Amino acid sequence: MRLAFWRAGKDKAVVERAVSKSKAEAKKAESAPKVEAPKVEAKSAPVVAKQPAVESGDIDLHALGAALARKRGWIIVPTVLALVASIAAVNLVTPRYKSESRILIDGRENVFLRPNSDRAEERQALDAEAVTSQVQLVLSRDLAREIIKKNKLAERPEFDPVLQGISPLKSLAALVGIGRDPFSMTPEERVLDAYYERLQAYAVDKSRVIVVEFQSADPDLAARVANSIADGYLVLQQNARQDQARNASQWLAGEIENLRKKVSDAEARVEDFRSKSSLFVGTNNTTLSNQQMGEVNTQLNNARSMKADAESKARLIKEMLQSGKPIEASEVVNSELMRRLSEQRVTLRAQLAEQSSTLLGNHPRIKELKAQLGDLDNQIRDEAAKISRSLENDARIASGRVDGLTASLEQLKKQATSTNGQDVQLRALEREAKAQRDLLETYLAKYREANTRETIDTAPTDGRIISRAIVSNTPAYPKKLPIVLIATIATLLLSSGVVVTGELLRQTAPRAAAVFAPAPAQIQAAVRQEPLVQPVVEPFVEPVIEEPAPLQPEMTAGAGVAEFAEIEHLAGSLRAAGAAAKKVTVLGTAPGEAVTLSALTLARHLARDARVVVVDLAASSPTIAAVSVDASAPGLAELMQGEVSFAQVITRDKLSRLHLVMAGRPGFDRSLLQSPRVGLAIDALLRAYDHVLLDAGGASDLPAELLTANARAVVVPDASMGPDARTLMCEQLKAVGFSEVTMLSKPVQASDAVDTPRVVAA
Repeated sequence: MRLAFWRAGKDKAVVERAVSKSKAEAKKAESAPKVEAPKVEAKSAPVVAKQPAVESGDIDLHALGAALARKRGWIIVPTVLALVASIAAVNLVTPRYKSESRILIDGRENVFLRPNSDRAEERQALDAEAVTSQVQLVLSRDLAREIIKKNKLAERPEFDPVLQGISPLKSLAALVGIGRDPFSMTPEERVLDAYYERLQAYAVDKSRVIVVEFQSADPDLAARVANSIADGYLVLQQNARQDQARNASQWLAGEIENLRKKVSDAEARVEDFRSKSSLFVGTNNTTLSNQQMGEVNTQLNNARSMKADAESKARLIKEMLQSGKPIEASEVVNSELMRRLSEQRVTLRAQLAEQSSTLLGNHPRIKELKAQLGDLDNQIRDEAAKISRSLENDARIASGRVDGLTASLEQLKKQATSTNGQDVQLRALEREAKAQRDLLETYLAKYREANTRETIDTAPTDGRIISRAIVSNTPAYPKKLPIVLIATIATLLLSSGVVVTGELLRQTAPRAAAVFAPAPAQIQAAVRQEPLVQPVVEPFVEPVIEEPAPLQPEMTAGAGVAEFAEIEHLAGSLRAAGAAAKKVTVLGTAPGEAVTLSALTLARHLARDARVVVVDLAASSPTIAAVSVDASAPGLAELMQGEVSFAQVITRDKLSRLHLVMAGRPGFDRSLLQSPRVGLAIDALLRAYDHVLLDAGGASDLPAELLTANARAVVVPDASMGPDARTLMCEQLKAVGFSEVTMLSKPVQASDAVDTPRVVAA
């Protein structure tokens, strides 16, 4: 017979050595003298070598629940003890009462007490960092010392444990480094540690409110200390402001004295330089030279205007005289003589007009009047000429004055030019004196404000108390119910976790392959069959099958019983091997359905205590479909084509808890079983089941890796195979990759399968 997958090629030298060794032993046995009725030690199963431990990745929740129920005493007892201990502890601990006061940080300040420069400015709101800084001020050691001194906390054993004595347990803990030794600390440090242990100050989120909480065994003391902290915080702020004002006034007083000296010296230097440089100051804070220059310039302008006025008037009168027009200038008209002459002329014209009405033009009286009128006109013109000459003289006088003033102005300019450098130095000295004077005035104003703030009895603070602490009647520590619940639940979870962890470690612990040997009763049940020596057939060569020795009548009588005893013993050995026997390949040379029936019988035995699936890779027998609850179910061929899911190819056995996977529906392409995806499907089944049995049949066209990888082999031989051929086959199967090879004594026959329900009924 030939198994095609042996051609996958393993160590050919090993196989040849195994074959040669088997032939040598066979020849030696033939040459040995024959003994009547030789006793052959029958073995229903081979001795299985130890396999390396394989960890299982499955977690059996049912086993975890059973372990919890089985070890419930290990869970209930610690939980009850923790409950009792926690109740006793919370009742023995000295309770603490908590009181709280609240402070609002609003930066309020009396507007009338602000400096004059800040009264018109709007105060900015405090940010989160400023509120946090105020919390640190509440927790400051200076304030803590004041509160401890005010409330006499150092005299209470609650805050100074040395007053009531140190327990030996605390002393021992301090010696081993757990905690601090109270005797190595100063009394102030001990009280401060106890004070800060009971104090808690924090800012309320999204607000400018500070909460001050204090705990104590005395509820009155807790409320009193909380209110003292709030009051002390405000007093601390007031003192800080008064100290700030006091320090500012002291500093300003010293600076003012220095500035007064500086201002006096600066003003003295200005006056001394002015006297030396003759840069005296006149009216409007101008120097005398500049003032004189301005006055001369003003006189010069007046003289020029007078000159121009006189010249224009004289020119106008002269033009009127030359043109013969009436003299109507204001200087001529306003003259006293001109007014009298004008009156006389008017009188003469009136007389001339009166006489002309009765007398002719040649009358002496008319001529006389005309002569008088002409003489008056000449006098008026002469008087106008005199006035014109007078104005011309005034213009000449103004011109001379202009010349004199111009000369004086030029002289003053030259003098001012020579004193400009000194004037610049004088202005620099004046600016320095003015700056010192302004700074002195500013410091004087600030000094008066700081001195006023220092003398105020109640300085403004940045906060105010909005809620004072009251005496509490409910203990804040310990929280009895939460502590008891947490301790009890934690102990319950911890003890349950210990039990579950132990069970998980037991489930996932590596299982060594059991070494088993046939029992004497099982050997007797085999009823003196042929020696089950497991031969191995050389690859590529048809094994020589010798005729089996004729069986004794008493041996054949119990063949059916021995067959099922052998299967049951083999199932027990596989069950004991555990993870080392997860994959079992059933193959053989027996004709018909012997291989499939043997695989089903072995799988039903295993399925009583484990999860087992049989995978049909032979597809040469309708037995798998006949025992399946769904004879038309798809198989591996349809799964490889992607037509069905993994769950659809798994069916159940009608007579047991066994699961079945068929090769495919009738007429499928057998080449699909050679796909690498078949190996992936087998690996998936190995993760889900305790044992996977591969019905390989004759294994004529199946890949070697699919059958041999991490697998045991169960060989169903032909009844005609001799002992040497069986031994040769076993050695050859081990050589190609099987970890262990078990050779059955004879295949399960179809007639014997009638008793199979009796086997799985258990």
